Amino acid sequence: MADNLTELKPHYLWKHFVEFLKIPHGSGNEKALGDYIVSVAERLQLEWKRDDVGNIVISKPASPGKEDSEGVILQGHQDMVCEKNSDVDFDFMRDPIQAEIQGEWIQAKGTTLGADNAIGECAALAILEDDSLVHPPLECLFTVEEETGLLGANKIQPGFLKGRKLLNLDSEDEGEFTIGCAGGADTQIVLPLIREKMPDGKALFKLKLDGLQGGHSGVDINLGRGNAIKLLARILFQAGQAVSFQLTRMEGGNLRNAIPREAWAEITLNTNDEERFRSVIQDAYTKIKDEYKVVDPDVNVSLEQIQDASVEPLTSEVKDGLINILCTVPHGVMTMHPEIEGLVETSTNLAVLRTSDDQAQIICSTRSSTASALDATRNILEAVSQLAGAEVTLEEGYPGWKPNLQSPLLKTLKEVYIQTFGEEPQVAAIHAGLECGIIGEKFPGMDMISFGPTIKFPHSPSEKVHIGSVEKFWKFLLKLLAEL
Repeated sequence: MADNLTELKPHYLWKHFVEFLKIPHGSGNEKALGDYIVSVAERLQLEWKRDDVGNIVISKPASPGKEDSEGVILQGHQDMVCEKNSDVDFDFMRDPIQAEIQGEWIQAKGTTLGADNAIGECAALAILEDDSLVHPPLECLFTVEEETGLLGANKIQPGFLKGRKLLNLDSEDEGEFTIGCAGGADTQIVLPLIREKMPDGKALFKLKLDGLQGGHSGVDINLGRGNAIKLLARILFQAGQAVSFQLTRMEGGNLRNAIPREAWAEITLNTNDEERFRSVIQDAYTKIKDEYKVVDPDVNVSLEQIQDASVEPLTSEVKDGLINILCTVPHGVMTMHPEIEGLVETSTNLAVLRTSDDQAQIICSTRSSTASALDATRNILEAVSQLAGAEVTLEEGYPGWKPNLQSPLLKTLKEVYIQTFGEEPQVAAIHAGLECGIIGEKFPGMDMISFGPTIKFPHSPSEKVHIGSVEKFWKFLLKLLAEL
């Protein structure tokens, strides 16, 4: 089905997108894709350079007669978020993405599509391909590990870029220009685990919660979607009020910047408590199903017996401590922006839970457009963790990008958009993180705007890109480069 994409317009963009689908390129695994990008530069006999972490810059001279124009940087990131439904057999280190056209959209089969940020990068490669275009001197910057904390952008060295106008092609609403974004930082919570011997006469079960939509922890955090880890902890807490059980393992979530869609726990029960436990679980699930019927209508809970526990059970005190901390750690919108209507100011995402033999690791990802609010929310996480006897690591974060409504580049973009489509674009700041904040710190005075086609539900298997918006995005980008 992916081959059908090459029949879409613009041809060069979709041609490269099909190649991207074939090359695994999750965060930290971008080398093969980087090699492909470099091969395009070499085939076109364009100057390129690649730094020690894998960031790539390809330079293309101005089109004839535009040599004196100020240079422009086109920027995107090489990595994609690797998320799949649990019932899909797929290896992101090996398998090509299976994309298909569904009406006006392109979507993958049970996995993330990688349109974030492949469409932006493929647009840059398409511009490098086409010598009929009018444009200023160009630098196309392809960064690495954006999705795991903007790590590639953070490693860019002085002198790597020459231009002072940057078009970030990583926004996801066509017709909207992004001029600011939130900063963010992760918090790692480690709770020591103490185990005891498995008693005789116990039945073993796996309790699983899935079917949630999840989504991007910045873009979708305000939609009120369920967090699988939080909801599973809630069910276990309520069950513990009625039935005695032991907990051996509990896990959920995969990525720091994705709202967890699935979580599971291994438990042990006295055989004569199974019916009562199932009744309590069903009651809790019925209430959750009703609460989330609009935003997560497909939420599902299952309890099935298993043969062997993977590890011995936690002590009662430790089990209660783990469940309590998961119930108490905040998740979701903390505050809305007091001046920009509809913009989340501060949020936190309970993103990942892993249990090993001797510890539980919890990762929370916090975002805010206000540095002090970011710190205050992380203080809450730290205080809750200390109450539970857990160790906390406050990891280094990344800066936000302060909006500049007086930007000359913004003025030009708005004028070109109106001339091209006869309508006003939207101008906004977003709650997600963009590399512009880091690049702006490294290169003071850089004038930056972010825009792109319409991509829905990034960071989840529901990710899809609107075909018509890609063509519109492309038309605008060409008009803009000709003007610049």
